[in-house]
Amino acid sequence: MDDFWSGVGVDLHLEPDASAGRRTGLERALRDAVRDGRLAPGTRLPATRRLAAELGVSRGTAKAAYDQLIAEGYLTARQGSGTDVAALPLDGVSAAAGAPRARAPLFDLRPGSPDVGTFPAAAWLRALRRAIATAPSLAYDYGDPRGRIELRTALSGYLGRARGVLAPPERIVITSGYVQGLALLARVLDGGTFAMEDPGLPFHRDVVRRGGGRVVPLPVDERGACAGRLPSVEADAVVVTPAHQYPTGVTLHPERRRALTDWARARGGLIVEDDYDGEFRYDRQPVGALQGMAPGQVAYLGTASKTLGPALRLGWMVLPPHLVDAVADAKLHSDHHTESIGQLALAEMINSHAYDRHVRACRLRYRRRRDQLLGRLGARQSVRGVAAGLHALVEVPDEAKTLARAAEEGLAVGYLGEHWHTPGDGGRTQGLVVGYGTPRERVYPEALEALGRVLGSG
Repeated sequence: MDDFWSGVGVDLHLEPDASAGRRTGLERALRDAVRDGRLAPGTRLPATRRLAAELGVSRGTAKAAYDQLIAEGYLTARQGSGTDVAALPLDGVSAAAGAPRARAPLFDLRPGSPDVGTFPAAAWLRALRRAIATAPSLAYDYGDPRGRIELRTALSGYLGRARGVLAPPERIVITSGYVQGLALLARVLDGGTFAMEDPGLPFHRDVVRRGGGRVVPLPVDERGACAGRLPSVEADAVVVTPAHQYPTGVTLHPERRRALTDWARARGGLIVEDDYDGEFRYDRQPVGALQGMAPGQVAYLGTASKTLGPALRLGWMVLPPHLVDAVADAKLHSDHHTESIGQLALAEMINSHAYDRHVRACRLRYRRRRDQLLGRLGARQSVRGVAAGLHALVEVPDEAKTLARAAEEGLAVGYLGEHWHTPGDGGRTQGLVVGYGTPRERVYPEALEALGRVLGSG
């Protein structure tokens, strides 16, 4: 029997076995589609009359096939509500539908995400409505690979006043996040050597390598990245997190900032500044971006992932003049341009200062959480990197044993050992990387209690 597409409710693709007979062939095709996950639980199926017409069988044949699968538990039906795919037990689904998922932790204190429950849905919706109401028709067409001029102009003003970045709109490229920006730079510096902080995020090292770059470690101490080591590694670029180093949490010392910019000017090298959570400074005025000291040597990368949410996939690069065209060309051949409507909405939020209000509210909320963390752990624990950001480093004598206790408590945390360029070297600091942005407000106190039990402080 020929393949068919139903025009009712959902598009339904089946391949009934004609040799088995019309009814049996239809039963098997439906059963197999449910078993292997092509028909997901809750999917509404076409009415028997329409299904029969599409297949060229009698309505009685279609109804008999439905009735048989209802009896077997593959489908459910209620009078007047149609026929749906039933929710099968996990062991009744074939391996093709996916392996059983690992059990989610009771408490999630892993770093890397904000509290997405605080996403400003109402403010975003207002901005989206205003943006769509005023958007020119060309906003729905292919656009400039650098991004919408409305957002680049809004960011130019915001980054200048909030982060001290020299950001003319023509030097800004909008991306789908930090990872894409880093990947674009790796492509542009084809085959270049990138010095990257040690410890640092392994995934970012992988991004550079996949983009064609070579990665060498740049040690980090209590004053931040050791810029004095750069001449010996002969790097073409250095990737740093100066406002709040990830994962140790230290802020780059002013002398190190000067040493970095001096190296870039003397070597003709590029500094890639990852300002992933620079807005969240708690005890004093936020440290200005490194880019303001050397706009011609620094590629500044920022993102809305920590302030609004990672799902928006909105980031930005402020580039030295000599890199703008090359990065824009790489962006063009990567995905042409980042989606436009979200860009217009973010521009509206920035221009109306709704973005500033949201960031200030988040800064207060995360400071309270930081203070709760410190209050719960007390003076018995060595906690570092708490002046800014959404995570802290809690030193422990034995990561493996501590992580085992955390697993027993149903607590998920990060750990320092996974961030070194060469894991397993002895004599290094051991610690938990605790993200206090991730949990929802109502479960955060319980998560802290679990952390206290793991660390033996309560």
